Amino acid sequence: MMHVNRLKLVTFDVTDTLLAFRKAPGQYYADTATKHGIKCNGTELSKNFRIHFKDMAKNHPNYGLTTGLGWEMWWKELITRTFKQCHPTIDIKKLDAISHNLINDYKTFSCWKHCKGALDLLSYLKHKGYTLGIISNFDPRLDATLENAHIRHYFNFIVASYDVGVQKPNPNIFEIAMKFSNIKSLSAEDCLHVGDSYSLDYEGAKNAGWNAALVNANNENGKDYVFVSLFDLHQYIINGSGERLQLETKP
Repeated sequence: MMHVNRLKLVTFDVTDTLLAFRKAPGQYYADTATKHGIKCNGTELSKNFRIHFKDMAKNHPNYGLTTGLGWEMWWKELITRTFKQCHPTIDIKKLDAISHNLINDYKTFSCWKHCKGALDLLSYLKHKGYTLGIISNFDPRLDATLENAHIRHYFNFIVASYDVGVQKPNPNIFEIAMKFSNIKSLSAEDCLHVGDSYSLDYEGAKNAGWNAALVNANNENGKDYVFVSLFDLHQYIINGSGERLQLETKP
């Protein structure tokens, strides 16, 4: 059982935990291409994106860090493959311009929105004095992305997989987070990680000895500490501490 009052450190995943895409990547890619005179079907691009993202992650792990490709070239290659599959004759100069726009856009808030309950939960935890951090499989744009989404100030530290050279679910990334927290005499039992991936976040944290909360409306694993949204997790934490839930913003 997770003892809420014992917690000292709470960390969060980012994508689909704190922030969600305003549009499916494929549709945003299609809209961006239209601005450059290129027409592509958003649904087809989304399908291509999923296929090539998985392939790139397998062959060039951690956004190209492992193989020396580098994160910017990693994304350019992914974007190129995504478009060329549905538009083989796409103009290279236009494709380069599209890639440049997309890589920059995804660190702005125009591509993201806050997940349900995120702001209220972060405000509550910060007010209560918890040390807050980020553990995310992400490239070096993460800090700017959080800043532009107006939530960077909640966090004492950020652990981006590209920057530290290790990805979730490797237990080492959770150990790195404990060091970054600068909390004296911190044990794994004092830590909680919140994320949406059962394998990367939930199992990753549990294997590191941490408490874990899975935020996933479609979860079918039937495990403990599964929450439909951060709003529900907020309620759980409030109830565990004996307080009443008071919202400052809409969930």
